[in-house]
Amino acid sequence: MKTRITELFGIEHPIVQGGMHYVGFAELAAAVSEAGGLGIITGLTQKTPDDLATEIAKCKTLTDKPFGVNLTFLPTLTQPDYPGYVRAILEGGVTVVETAGNNPAQVLPPLKEAGIKVIHKCTSIRHALKAQSIGCDAVSVDGFECGGHPGEDDIPNFILLPRAAEELEIPFVASGGMADGRSLVASLALGADGINMGTRFIATKEAPVHENVKEAILRATELDTRLIMRPLRNTERVLSNAAVERLLEKEKDLGDALTIQDILPEVAGVYPKVMMEGEMDAGAWSCGMVVGLIRDIPTVKELVDRIMAEANAIIRERFATMLG
Repeated sequence: MKTRITELFGIEHPIVQGGMHYVGFAELAAAVSEAGGLGIITGLTQKTPDDLATEIAKCKTLTDKPFGVNLTFLPTLTQPDYPGYVRAILEGGVTVVETAGNNPAQVLPPLKEAGIKVIHKCTSIRHALKAQSIGCDAVSVDGFECGGHPGEDDIPNFILLPRAAEELEIPFVASGGMADGRSLVASLALGADGINMGTRFIATKEAPVHENVKEAILRATELDTRLIMRPLRNTERVLSNAAVERLLEKEKDLGDALTIQDILPEVAGVYPKVMMEGEMDAGAWSCGMVVGLIRDIPTVKELVDRIMAEANAIIRERFATMLG
């Protein structure tokens, strides 16, 4: 299947694996790229630029196909060494960077000079247009369904994607609620050039996370995610657990007096405990409503091949019959 996204990134299938904290390691990124999609290493999961350089080198031993690195610009207690991470990306010969969070203008000049393609994650049309105007090559349009940070506008993909198609000139992928061939075909019909999957890729054999995480995703339904940090205008969609429910009680009790300090036990430093050690109630971790569509834990190749087979069947058989 050829789209503007496959042409832009030099990949076989229009499927991108989004950057995910303590999930986007070399093993998963390489598996996605080997399956014909675009794998993404999560830059800030690596504690230092040198660690990122090592992870990039590791990924290159696992695949000779294109893969990317995610750089997220969000409010943090300690400012990451962004120039160092960019240097590791440049020296590692990475061809694609996925940026997320705040405006990525600070890192664009060196990336563009090196010929690296930049795709920026956006939760609104105005942000997508801004990304286009500053020189991003593509955007990931994230609907309200997505895991992680869905923005503050609460616009689902059935509205957001066609609006993006109306406004944007650069290619874009649909993110949020993407799980299978139906997701891909629907996204293409609404104007996207591919899909970005996060949560669905966690529930694969190659995802280097604890089995408890994968089992939690299998057990969950579309009713089991929660929105946290809304009062701080840093909304995040997470899977419900004891820590999340405790956090929501704090938000309710403290109201306008809530500060980030009040919820640090539930949000700070929890990802290694959850993803690596399998402590499912250790804190809040990003998860999309798409858990309601996840039924198994296949290999990455099995998943990607199945998505493409389903998409082709819908287009060539179901749609063709309707037109017949």
